[in-house]
Amino acid sequence: MANYLILIYRGDQTQPAAGEVSVSYREFMQRRAGALRGGAALESAETATSVRSDGRGGFTVTDGPFAETKEVLGGYYVIEAADLDEALAIAKEVPAPDGGVEVRPIRVLN
Repeated sequence: MANYLILIYRGDQTQPAAGEVSVSYREFMQRRAGALRGGAALESAETATSVRSDGRGGFTVTDGPFAETKEVLGGYYVIEAADLDEALAIAKEVPAPDGGVEVRPIRVLN
């Protein structure tokens, strides 16, 4: 079994009320509880702070996400799956009607 990260993207203007989990997400989490290893919703993109190397040993810190886009990273799940096919099957069930999801294997460092 391997671990995968599912990144959930949503429309920039779509922000659930604080502390609320929609029915569709609750149903997904109940249905896939055996595969879920963690996850969380993120605060809105306005709360992001970006840090980039300035190439001279320092850093540039700016308010906001890295790029201006219509979709923003809204949350994530860490899942355990037998392979990428199973991870994609789980990802297809994530309710992201105004955005989408991205699936990435989590690299194991030794």
